[in-house]
Amino acid sequence: MAVFILVPGAWHGAWCWEHVVPLLQKAGHQVMAPELADVPPGANPLPLWAKQIATMAAAAPEPPILLGHSRGGLILSETAALLPGKIRKLVYLCGFLLPAGQSMQSAIALPEAGGTPDYLRPARGRCLAVTAEAIIPRFYHLAAPEVAKHAATRLNPEPLGTFSAAATPPPSHIPRAYIECTEDRVVPITLQRRMQQALPCTPVLTLPGDHSPFLSMPEALVEAALRACAKTLLVPEISQEISNIN
Repeated sequence: MAVFILVPGAWHGAWCWEHVVPLLQKAGHQVMAPELADVPPGANPLPLWAKQIATMAAAAPEPPILLGHSRGGLILSETAALLPGKIRKLVYLCGFLLPAGQSMQSAIALPEAGGTPDYLRPARGRCLAVTAEAIIPRFYHLAAPEVAKHAATRLNPEPLGTFSAAATPPPSHIPRAYIECTEDRVVPITLQRRMQQALPCTPVLTLPGDHSPFLSMPEALVEAALRACAKTLLVPEISQEISNIN
């Protein structure tokens, strides 16, 4: 049994894990999927969110595995820096995994990102929102239509400070894994792999998924997460490549 803490990505909340949590629990693990706290307009949310997750991790019955999606990867890294001796493993899901001083803004300016996103708009409270017509094509194009439509109504604006905040790199001694998605239209696979080159992960698992496999292929995602942590969970390590799983 392990303790998993699931951290959502930008614009998403704890709801995005609703298909993943019961699958991990069925496999015998304890799961926490917190709602990230509201932050004051203009604030850098990363240290505030990292402190929130670190408080949960410190109170867990054993050192937890942190799994973070997209922007959630930055929170994982910062949390691990706060609790370097109490994190079992970091698992980045299409996650931003950045060296010190880089930011989401600098990462999406890289050639591998495919150009500056044209689907973001300013929102109240010094936030950015995703244009309605871009949500499903960018985030959920492989999800069932009814699932995608429902998810599209649940996004919230993302604090602007998230994008410019300098990243804290994860402590090198904490094991980290990466689950990449080849059909991602938000964090392209080329950008995911560039980040892995800068900060290597073991293992790296590949899903034929979009940016939101927690909705489009939750069973495959959970299998990948368990494989990513196989050695940590003291079960035999098996194939690192997951393809053609629906």
